[in-house]
Amino acid sequence: MGSVSPRGWPCGPAHAVPSGVSVRRAPGGRPRSGPGGRAPGGAGVPLAVPALPAGPVRETGRMRLFAAVLPPEEAIVELAARVDALHALPGADGLRWTERAGWHFTLAFFGEVAEEVLPGLHTRLARAAHRHEPHTLRLAGGGRFADRVVWVGVDGDSAALKGLADSAEAGARRAGVPMDRHRPYHPHLTIARNRGATSLAPYVAELADFAGRVWPVRELSLVRSHPPAPGVAGRQPRYEVVAAWPLGR
Repeated sequence: MGSVSPRGWPCGPAHAVPSGVSVRRAPGGRPRSGPGGRAPGGAGVPLAVPALPAGPVRETGRMRLFAAVLPPEEAIVELAARVDALHALPGADGLRWTERAGWHFTLAFFGEVAEEVLPGLHTRLARAAHRHEPHTLRLAGGGRFADRVVWVGVDGDSAALKGLADSAEAGARRAGVPMDRHRPYHPHLTIARNRGATSLAPYVAELADFAGRVWPVRELSLVRSHPPAPGVAGRQPRYEVVAAWPLGR
């Protein structure tokens, strides 16, 4: 039976538990939809144990993984209200809006990770979390990548977030995860992708004055991405927290 992360994301079944990772389980293990679920920013205890779920992963021996920070429920609800207003703008139907249950800040993307690399990756990420103290952020403002993606940014201790991202990336390299060349970290939370020729400038303008509440970053999470079923229009990836470590411990 799986467990549930504080954001309502499912956590896979237990496998080998690295040092520094404790277990917290919840009955059922099914994610809640929407922005529901309690978020990081509470007690700051680790979420789950590493997971090697059954099914395709058993067959391929690989998992599509990334390191992330998950905003708390209260911050998600605030952002959701502003994103709802964006749906009234011209051309909104031409965008593919990301699901709120999956909103996150990617720290480092690892791609398809081989099963034999997982123990070393867990060890390195635990060390990365230990090196960085909790810090505070808030969702604020917005931007775009050309006319492809609309995102929300952060205010607060973004330097600490960048340091955490750099440590997660460096740790993965040392663990043997093949990584793309290093790029400067740009924290962003993707809210929509363009499916056509819609101008994204009005969406960015509507986000300019957005500023959410301040919230504490207390954990580094390792997240698995389950691709949507092929041939099903509108389906999006499903995310599963497979492990998390408290910062500064």
